[in-house]
Amino acid sequence: MNQSFKYQRLVLGYHGCEHALAEEVLAGTARLIKKENDYDWLGSGIYFWEYGPERAMDWAIEQVMRKKIKNPAVVGAVIHLGQCFDMMDLSSTTVLSKAYPRFKETYAEIGKSMPENLPVKEGDTDLLLRNLDCSMINWLTNEFDLDSDSPTYDSVRGLFQESEPAFEGSSIRMKSHIQLSIRNPACILGYFRPAY
Repeated sequence: MNQSFKYQRLVLGYHGCEHALAEEVLAGTARLIKKENDYDWLGSGIYFWEYGPERAMDWAIEQVMRKKIKNPAVVGAVIHLGQCFDMMDLSSTTVLSKAYPRFKETYAEIGKSMPENLPVKEGDTDLLLRNLDCSMINWLTNEFDLDSDSPTYDSVRGLFQESEPAFEGSSIRMKSHIQLSIRNPACILGYFRPAY
C-alpha cells in the first residue's frame, strides 16, 4: 500500500476545555495549543477524542473537579489525519516494538532512569499517567523527524480501554475511546460547535 495515501482521511474530533477558550476558538480569535505534558498518552500534541463529544465533556467536567477549569465546554474539529502513526495499525505497533530496545539504550547512555506508566492515585488499576508511553512516542517521532528517509508524522492515534467494566465480567470499559494527538496544527481544518 502506498504509505503517503494511507491516512488521507478526515475525522471529527472533540476537545474538552474552558468555555471561554472554546468561544475564542470558535470565533477565530484563539487556537488550541500543543500540550507538552510528560504524562500524555500519545506524546506531545493537541488532543481530541475521535467521534467522542460526550467523552470530551466528561473529561472537561473532571477538570472542573480538579480545579483546572471553571466552566467546561467542548469544541468540535474537522481533522485531516495526514501522515498518522496509528496504534491500531500493526505497522505502527511493530515499529514501536522494534524501536523500544534503542529507546532503552538512549536512557542508559544518558544515565537517566526509564519513565514509568503510573496510576493517578494508589490502588487505581488504570495507569493514567503515561510517562513511559509519552516519552517513547515523543522520542520515536522526533527520531523520524530527524531522519530524512522516515516519514514526519502529523498525528498519532490510539485506542484506550479506560475505567471500570461496563458490566460484571465484561472486557468492555466505561470510558474506552479513540484519542488523537495532532502534532501538526495544519491538520485541523476547522472548528465547530457540537450539537448535543
